[in-house]
Amino acid sequence: MISVRLNDEIIKKISTLTKIKQTTRTEIIKRAISEYYDRHAQDMSPFELGKDLFGRCGAGETLSQGYKKKIKERLNEKYPH
Repeated sequence: MISVRLNDEIIKKISTLTKIKQTTRTEIIKRAISEYYDRHAQDMSPFELGKDLFGRCGAGETLSQGYKKKIKERLNEKYPH
């Protein structure tokens, strides 16, 4: 649940919409947020849309760096010279 403080002007606008659309304040606010997201999400690149998810399960380092060294170390452990 999220609590939001709205000024009197916005509350009046929402109240007017509830009468016109014959719905609840909650439904109007949900629709407004959904429409806002739909409009602005199109402007974002795929990276921007998922950047908060990238690296969450990684080891904290760039996995592409030093991979050859790690493979060489593991092979040397398995097949010592």
